Amino acid sequence: MFCSAYVGAVLGYVMRRLGQSLIILAGLTLLTFWLLHLLPGGPERAILGPRASNAQRQAFVHANGLDRPIISQYLTYLNHLLHGNLGYSYKLNQTVNDVLKTDLPKSLILVGTSTLLAFLIGIPLGLYQAVRRNKWDDHAATGASYVLYAMPDFWLALILVDMFSIRLHWFPPIAPSEASWTAAFHQPKAMVLPVATLTLISIAVFSRYMRSAALDNLNQDFIRTARAKGASTSRVLWRHTLRNAGLPIITLLGLSLPGLFGGAIIAETVFNYPGIGLASYTAALTRDYPMLLGTTLLFGFLTIVGNLLADLAYAYADPRVRYS
Repeated sequence: MFCSAYVGAVLGYVMRRLGQSLIILAGLTLLTFWLLHLLPGGPERAILGPRASNAQRQAFVHANGLDRPIISQYLTYLNHLLHGNLGYSYKLNQTVNDVLKTDLPKSLILVGTSTLLAFLIGIPLGLYQAVRRNKWDDHAATGASYVLYAMPDFWLALILVDMFSIRLHWFPPIAPSEASWTAAFHQPKAMVLPVATLTLISIAVFSRYMRSAALDNLNQDFIRTARAKGASTSRVLWRHTLRNAGLPIITLLGLSLPGLFGGAIIAETVFNYPGIGLASYTAALTRDYPMLLGTTLLFGFLTIVGNLLADLAYAYADPRVRYS
C-alpha cells in the first residue's frame, strides 16, 4: 500500500514537472524565435549573403513564408517542431536534426568524461580539505580552487595548450576532427587537453561546495554520536558525513549540466572539436537561424532535464523530502 502510494506520488510529481517543462520550452522557443527575427537584415540576408539582389531576397522571403506575420511563422515552426523537424540549415546544407545527431554525441563524450572525473576528484578533495581545515594543504587547495574558479575557460585552455602542446609537446593542440563520434576513442591523447579544461573548472566548484557542506556536517550531533560510539574516521567520513554533505552536490550537479555545455562551447572552439558547442558558435557567427533555434532549444531542454533529475535524486537521497 505504501509502495503504491509512493510510486503514485513520484509519477504525479514527474507529470507536473513535465507539464511545467513543456510550458517553459514553448516560451523559450517563442522568445528565441522572436529575438532572432529582430536581428538586422533578417534570415534572407544571412542565408543568401550580402550580394544577393532584392529580387532574389524577395523570392526567398515569399517562398519560405517570411513575409507572413511573425506569429504565423512561429506556429508553422512549432508545428514542424512537434513533428520532430528542427529546420534546415542552409549554411551547412543539411537538416538541424542531422547536425545534432552527428555532433551531440561528441559533446556528450567531452562533457560526460570531464564531469565524471571532476566528481571523482572534487568530492574526495573537498572531504580532505574539511578534515584538514586551516592546515597548509587546505589553504593551498583553496587557493588553487579559487584561481581555477575565477579563470575563464578559454584562458585556461590556452594556458594548457601553451604548456603541454607548444612547450612540452606532450599532447596535440587540436582535438580529433573526424566526423565520427568514435574519434575520441581512436585518438585519446588529443582529448586530454579539452577534457582537462572542463575538468579543472568543475573540480574547483565541486571541491568548494563539498568542503563547505562537510564542515557543516562535521559539527552536527550525529557525527559526535558516531565518534563517541567508536566509529573510525574513515567510517565517519564515508558513511555519515558524505551522504548528508553530498545533498547540495546533487542539486549542483543537475544545475551545472547546462553550464558544462556552455563551457564546452569555449573548449570546442579553442580546440576545434566538432561538437554541438562549436556548431552553436559557428551558427552564431554565420547567423544560421535554424541552427541557433535548434541548439537553444537543446540547451533549454538539458536545463530542464538537469533540474528534474536533481530534484528526483535529492528526494531519493534524503528521506525527509516528500514529492507531495
